[in-house]
Amino acid sequence: MHYPERVDLLESEGAFVVLAKAKKLEAEGKSIIHLQIGEPDFDTPPNICEAAIKAIRDGHTHYAPSGGIPAARKVVADYMSRTRGIDVGPEHSIIMPGCKPVIFCSMLALISPGDEVIIPDPGYPTYRSVTNFLGAKPVTVKLREENNFRFSLRDVETAITTRTRMIILNSPHNPTGGILTHEDLEGVYTLAKKHDLWILSDEIYSRIIYDVAFQSVGSVPGALERTIMIDGMSKTYAMTGWRLGFGVMPKKLADYMFTIAINNFSSTATFSQYALIEALQGPQVAIDKMVEEFRSRRDIIVDGLNSIEGITCLRPEGAFYVFPNITGTGLTSQEFADLMLEQAGVAGLAGTAFGRHGEGYIRLSYANSAENIRKAVALLKQALAGVRKA
Repeated sequence: MHYPERVDLLESEGAFVVLAKAKKLEAEGKSIIHLQIGEPDFDTPPNICEAAIKAIRDGHTHYAPSGGIPAARKVVADYMSRTRGIDVGPEHSIIMPGCKPVIFCSMLALISPGDEVIIPDPGYPTYRSVTNFLGAKPVTVKLREENNFRFSLRDVETAITTRTRMIILNSPHNPTGGILTHEDLEGVYTLAKKHDLWILSDEIYSRIIYDVAFQSVGSVPGALERTIMIDGMSKTYAMTGWRLGFGVMPKKLADYMFTIAINNFSSTATFSQYALIEALQGPQVAIDKMVEEFRSRRDIIVDGLNSIEGITCLRPEGAFYVFPNITGTGLTSQEFADLMLEQAGVAGLAGTAFGRHGEGYIRLSYANSAENIRKAVALLKQALAGVRKA
């Protein structure tokens, strides 16, 4: 049977590959501490669950409009307007089953074969994967540790050619936890306007921040006309399995996205959108507590990693990942990840899972208990000490 070559251009995601390896080791009787997956270890708040259950009992189990039920689209528009300091209406918003479909459909609507897309490196693998799948060229801009894993505007400008169509931003950033400043975002918009580019801004970690205020490129005056802002329920509200993402964009693009949705998945589960409404409008106490717990865990893992010979680790300002520099151990990123899993029983991701500039780093998620994080650091320190003695 014949399979189109473009299918081979799609990449897997490192976290799920490592998860499969870790599960195999667990089946063989080995204890594994999971620091590889980007998923909050908290339950969805009860009020959100109850809203979905009530919606099911009330009969909201049928098709929804492709862009989302009107009430949910209004709530999304109000939420994005409030949290970004902008003024958008429901006609600018769209709800899809997760943020990945919003990313994929946005790029499908805007990117043609032969176009170029500027992406951060290290960066979320989906950006590169979808760009390749669409027959376009991913052009990477290195995120530098000495710049707190922010890109240089000079590097971005150098990467722009006559074929560039889009710049992808991710702040707070996966895998580094870095955050772009308002000056960074103003600079990106200036370049996008000058060269007539789209900006796709992945803001899924917008509420998981610690020491600075969240900044969105959409709040830069004039940027809304060429920006897609993406957020969702998975990380902030511990709703990864609910598959709820949303975006705000120019109305014409939103209309195109509706048509793509109709031809792909029809619509997002109706009852889950009532859970989204409750989440965005209801009490936020559980979310604030979760973020404070993440802050505490961040400090535990950063301090622990910095106590290990050969490892240095910046203190991230957002998300729930650390991206320590492991070059002092003499191991490559993949060698280090293999050592962690096989010798220490700690699952993490090689930095190269996020691009070639991830070499020399490792990604660890601190979406796990403080007790397990401390134990993981101790096991890793012991495993590395064994390597040095050998």
